[in-house]
Amino acid sequence: MEIRKISDEIAVSPQIAPSDLKAIHAAGYRSIICNRPDGEAADQPTWQEIESAAKAEGLETRFIPISGGMVGDEDTAAFRTALMELPGPVFAYCRTGTRSTTLWSLAVAGQKDLPEILEATSKAGYDMAGVARRIVNGGKTPTDTGDAKFDVVIVGAGSAGIAVAASLKSRKADLNIAILDPADVHYYQPGWTMVGGGIFEPQTTAKEMGSLIPKGVTWIKSAVAAFEPKDNAVILDGCRVVKYDRLVVCAGLKLDWDKVEGLRETLGRNGVTSNYRYDLAPYTWEMVKSLKEGKAIFTQPPMPIKCPGAPQKALYLSADHWKREGLLPNIDVSFMNAGGVLFGVKEYVPALEQAMQGYNVDVNFGQNLVAVDGAAKKAWFEDGEGNRTEREFDMLHVAPPQCPPDFIKVSPIVDAAGWVDVDQASLRHKEYENIWALGDVANTPNSKTAAAARAQAPVVAENIVDDIAGRSPTAIYNGYGSCPLTVERGKIVLAEFGYGGVVMPTFPKWLVDGTKPTRLAWILKEQILPPVYWKAMLRGREWLAKPEKVSASK
Repeated sequence: MEIRKISDEIAVSPQIAPSDLKAIHAAGYRSIICNRPDGEAADQPTWQEIESAAKAEGLETRFIPISGGMVGDEDTAAFRTALMELPGPVFAYCRTGTRSTTLWSLAVAGQKDLPEILEATSKAGYDMAGVARRIVNGGKTPTDTGDAKFDVVIVGAGSAGIAVAASLKSRKADLNIAILDPADVHYYQPGWTMVGGGIFEPQTTAKEMGSLIPKGVTWIKSAVAAFEPKDNAVILDGCRVVKYDRLVVCAGLKLDWDKVEGLRETLGRNGVTSNYRYDLAPYTWEMVKSLKEGKAIFTQPPMPIKCPGAPQKALYLSADHWKREGLLPNIDVSFMNAGGVLFGVKEYVPALEQAMQGYNVDVNFGQNLVAVDGAAKKAWFEDGEGNRTEREFDMLHVAPPQCPPDFIKVSPIVDAAGWVDVDQASLRHKEYENIWALGDVANTPNSKTAAAARAQAPVVAENIVDDIAGRSPTAIYNGYGSCPLTVERGKIVLAEFGYGGVVMPTFPKWLVDGTKPTRLAWILKEQILPPVYWKAMLRGREWLAKPEKVSASK
C-alpha cells in the first residue's frame, strides 16, 4: 500500500486490500473513498469487502466509482460533496490513484488556483496537466469552441515580449501576432536603481502598456493559466483558449517576497525597502535622505536573480550620498550576500572591492536573509549550514528571492528547476520545436538583465522567420548581458559579458574601460540607455543588437 499525500485534507493511493485499513486508520485517516468500480480486475477486492474492513476500523466510507477513467462533471460534484460531508482527513483510491487525484483537482478548482493544484498533485506523483483546462474552468468541462488562432503567440509584454514582437514585425510585417499580458503598465525596471538613488523620477520608468504594443499586434489583456504544447494551445484565465503556430514565452520571473518570513508585512515601512519594486524605490531614496546615523543593511539572495548587480547598486548609491553629506562615518553599512563572490566575472571584481572598501562596507558572504521583524528593526540570516545570525538595522534594503512564475513552474515546457527549457544558442525549446523562450524565464546560463533580452529578441525573431520559411534557425545568442554598476553618482563600472563569464565590451577600451569606474559609462546609463529602450528596443530597431549568424550546416 502507498499513501500519497496531496494535502493535509487528503491522500490517494493505488488499489488497497482489506488488510490495509488498519494501517490507514493508524495513519490518522478518518474516511475512505473508493473511485474504482468492482470487476475491473480478477484480483481486485470488492467495495463491499473494503467497506466492511473500513467500518470495522470506525472509518466513514463513500463509493464514487469512475468507469473507464472518464471523470464527468457529475462525478466531480459527488466527490466535492463527499469531501464536505466526510470527516477528514480523507483517503481515496482507485487502480493507480489517478482517478482519485483527478477528482480532487476538479473538486477544489474553485477554491485553489491552478499552479497550487498542479504542484500538489505533482509532488504526489500525478500529472494533472491534461485536465488543466477543466481546472481553470472551475472543474467543469469547457464548452467554448470560439478559440482564437495566431501565427505567433507571445506570453508576456515585458521588455523581452514587446521587443521580440517588434523585431518579428520588422522582418515579416504580415505575421498575425498576439501578446498575452494582463498588465496595464509597462516598466523600465533598470531605472528603479536610479529612482532609489534620487536620480530618476519614478514616473519616467512607467508607460501605459497600450502605447507600447507594436502596430498590427493584437494585445490580449489576460493572464495565462496553463500550456498545452501538444495541442499548440495556451489556456487563459477564464478558460479561453488561444491557439498558435509558434509560441514565444517571455513571462519574466517571480519576486518571492513570502520566502522571507515577515518581509511582506513590513515592506515600505519600518525602514525596510527594495528597488525591485516600482512603488518601493522612492521609499529607498526617502530612507537614504533621512538616515543620519545607525545601521544600514543591503541583502542579495541566492542566484539566479534579475540583474545580479542591483543589490550592490543600491548600496553604492546610498553610501555615496552619505559620503557626500559627511554622514558615512556615522553609518555602519553591511552587505549580506548569500553567494560566495562579489560578482560572477572576475575582471570586474577589483573595482567593486575598491568601492566597498572606499565606503568601509562590512561585506559578508554565504549569508541569506530568512526573516525580518520590521517593528523590532531586526533581520536574521542563515549560512549554508543553517546557522542563524541576528542583525539590527535602521535601514534594510532587500533584494528578494526569485523563482519562475507559478504558472510556468508547473507547466510541461520547463526543466527540473522550473525554467523554460531551451537551447542556449538558438533559444528554441529542446522538445517542442515551435516554442521559443527569452528573457528572465529561459534557462539559458546568462545574466538575467534587460541587456540580455535586448540581444535575445532579434535572435528569436530571426530564427522564427527562418523556421516559417522552412530554413533551419541560423541566428545564435552568445550569452551577452550587461550590468552597469553604479559605484558612485557620476561613475559606473560597465560590466559586459557572455556565456562562461567571457568579457564582451561594446566599446573599445580607450573609450570605455569597463573594468574601471568611468564618467562615460554613467552618461550611457543615465542619458542614452533609457531612450534606446523606449525608442529602439521596443520598436524593433536593433541598435548594437544585430544577431550573430552561423551557417545552417553548422
